[in-house]
Amino acid sequence: MKRQARGGGPITVGASSAEALEDRAASAGEHAQTPQLRRRLGRADLRAVPEARRALRELLRHWGRPGRSDIAELLTSELVTNALVHTDREAVLTATVGPGGLRVEVRDFVARRPRLRVPNADTGTNGRGMILVQSLADAWGVRSHGVGKAVWFELDAGAV
Repeated sequence: MKRQARGGGPITVGASSAEALEDRAASAGEHAQTPQLRRRLGRADLRAVPEARRALRELLRHWGRPGRSDIAELLTSELVTNALVHTDREAVLTATVGPGGLRVEVRDFVARRPRLRVPNADTGTNGRGMILVQSLADAWGVRSHGVGKAVWFELDAGAV
């Protein structure tokens, strides 16, 4: 099922999805380790984007159908770039592989939510990141934190 934000209103999906992923991971066995990537991303350090892609590629080396890890890398780079460019603060990337799929979350420390913008062909390549996330992720959303927010997406390992 594809869950996504619609329109210009607040994007809030997620707590139930995050809990479902944690529940699935817990039911897979308390002793089984869930593969996870966690990286602190430096303030406005765009070198973190290719580094995040490489680390995610390593995590997903044996995950999912062909092409799924490429989509995961693309969407992760979009979330990381957005967090570093639009907040001018540090961020934290977390990627978790569970029995049901992959969940990637980028947490930043600014409450302002991302906006879906219709890209204008005359303005270059800006404004397409969240449209890509909306189009390619099986689920995505934004979850508020005490300080800031987490923008996340999920991919099913078996989806085409």
